[in-house]
Amino acid sequence: MQLTHYNTNFKQQQFPLTIICQNVTNAPNIGSLFRACDAFGVEKLVFCGTDIPLGRKMTKTSRATEKVVNFEVKDSALDVVTNLKQNGYSIIALEITTNSKALHQFNFDTNKPIALVIGDENFGVSENILKLCDAIVHIDMFGQNSSMNVVQATSIALFEITKQILSK
Repeated sequence: MQLTHYNTNFKQQQFPLTIICQNVTNAPNIGSLFRACDAFGVEKLVFCGTDIPLGRKMTKTSRATEKVVNFEVKDSALDVVTNLKQNGYSIIALEITTNSKALHQFNFDTNKPIALVIGDENFGVSENILKLCDAIVHIDMFGQNSSMNVVQATSIALFEITKQILSK
């Protein structure tokens, strides 16, 4: 029998995970990030930038999860990353670079809180933030395209991170 929203028995759990969104400004993506963060028990979602659309277009995809996910909006992703790094977070960027490691082969340090930095839909994570990261991970791709939607990529990363946290 297929289960519904009303008869599932998933255990609610929150993980020491913060998602930092650098200039993610597409309203449907923002709504979908709320849903992914709710689904994976993310502690906090931080939108960084000057024009973050949190209105009706966002709520169409968020399905009210913006009411239950702890979030904030900040001007500077660099300031947020710097602050979290100084407070003992493991800073991980989700980006393809010359020295990024494959997500499925990376061992996350689950003994400290993790901040996952995701980037702008067009330009990714900025170089000044990449320099502050403890690690940079990418998702191996097997098709012609070299990137995927920021929400899809974040969901894949959150699955891997929570899987590793739960297996410890």
